[in-house]
Amino acid sequence: MDLSTAALLAASGLAAGLVNAIAGGGTFFTFSALVAAGLPPVVANATSAVAVTPANLSSAWAYRRELLANLRRFTALGLVSLSGGLIGAYILTVTDNASFRQLVPWLLLFATGLFAASPRIVGLARSVARHEGHAPSRQAWAAGLTFQFLVSIYGGFFGAGMGIVMLAALAITEGDDFHLINSAKHLCSTLIQLIAVVVFIQAGLVSWRETFIVGAASVVGGYLGVVYGRRLPAPVIRWLVIAIGAALTVWFFVR
Repeated sequence: MDLSTAALLAASGLAAGLVNAIAGGGTFFTFSALVAAGLPPVVANATSAVAVTPANLSSAWAYRRELLANLRRFTALGLVSLSGGLIGAYILTVTDNASFRQLVPWLLLFATGLFAASPRIVGLARSVARHEGHAPSRQAWAAGLTFQFLVSIYGGFFGAGMGIVMLAALAITEGDDFHLINSAKHLCSTLIQLIAVVVFIQAGLVSWRETFIVGAASVVGGYLGVVYGRRLPAPVIRWLVIAIGAALTVWFFVR
């Protein structure tokens, strides 16, 4: 590996850690960089998932106060995230590179578009699931868990953009408190990736040299992202992620 490739991978890891900690979508950077470094798409996706897992743990630790305060509330979300992540990871292991390459831009487009529509999703979730001052109804809670299960399958299959989709899913069960949703997102995404990592390693899909470079940089970015993310208004974060997702979606369509 030459120095420029190593620098590209390190920069992508730092950027992924920062953006994942703030709102999600950071694995757009690592997946793109790993493909550019010459890894096959399926291996790049699995390697990216393994590499950013330490950053997710770092970010989850930075959100430990919110997680501990809501641990019982997040139990069901954690269980469906684990089961969905396992299914999604298995699907990736039986998908060939040519088919996966064709799916990538459409998956990115879906994730970015859904996140762009998240304010409307939050409004719809509120009108259906909540009466002012009350918790979501059982029907809304079940719908939110079902949505999270589907997001978890997507996350286990394709890590890039998982956080973007998950923020929209969590809006149904957790309302519009951004930092509460973000702490739940870190817990769920970490569980999804941990189970997926086990599957990917057993399937021999991980390129370890690239994993260590991206992973080390993403840990630094993950913690810094939480620190600075607390200081940024939610609309700024949302539009930043939309811009990043749109740019990388176009790039994968035209490459």
